[in-house]
Amino acid sequence: MKSILKMLGVVLFASFVFTACSKDDDPADNRFFVGTYKGKVTYDGAGNDVNNSNGSVTVVKDGSATTYSFKFSDGIPDINNVEFRQSGDNTWVSTGELAGLINVNNANLKIAVTKNGNVWTADCNR
Repeated sequence: MKSILKMLGVVLFASFVFTACSKDDDPADNRFFVGTYKGKVTYDGAGNDVNNSNGSVTVVKDGSATTYSFKFSDGIPDINNVEFRQSGDNTWVSTGELAGLINVNNANLKIAVTKNGNVWTADCNR
């Protein structure tokens, strides 16, 4: 009887721990990938070409749960109001007006997008 109670206690404790550590850690809810990423950034558009291997991109959460802005260093125009959808664990990809892809997680940011004939790229890490 004593061992059954111990086993029941262990099972209850384990279920509490696993419930507390569930997939509630949604980046859209807790600003998981907001911050500054450093690495190679480029821009090609409107006679303002930039290529910097030591640039940065700061990710800022906008008002919506899934809308972000990307603030570039080196005078590169920002990319604003980008919406995301989840694509795997803790990886989100852009949707909407941009042609291309923005892939961001807690450690890496990859951007390869075009809009109105302008091209932005980034290969950055935290």
